[in-house]
Amino acid sequence: MGIQDWSENVILITAAPEPDMGDELKAVTEIIQQRENCSVVIDFADADIITSSSLAQLLRLQKILDDHNQRLVLCGTSARTKGVFEITGLDKVFEFVSDSFTALAGMQMSS
Repeated sequence: MGIQDWSENVILITAAPEPDMGDELKAVTEIIQQRENCSVVIDFADADIITSSSLAQLLRLQKILDDHNQRLVLCGTSARTKGVFEITGLDKVFEFVSDSFTALAGMQMSS
């Protein structure tokens, strides 16, 4: 997983493939808890599937960001990964866009 400070208030994360994704999302959650005023874009282009453990970490991250009025945007999800979100009903919980460029542009326009 790569973590980049895209701007003062936006972090861009390149999700690692499973089984490492869950642990790395936990590390990102800890970073966000310290920063509090930062939105997050997670690019799933390198990850083909997501496990229940990683879904749980994403839900924790979403809750923290919601509590601080910040956004979490997921992008680059494969059809297989997006299917997991749809089957679990989490496609209605998370915000999805096609790619990181679109996600980052949307973040800049809303700030």
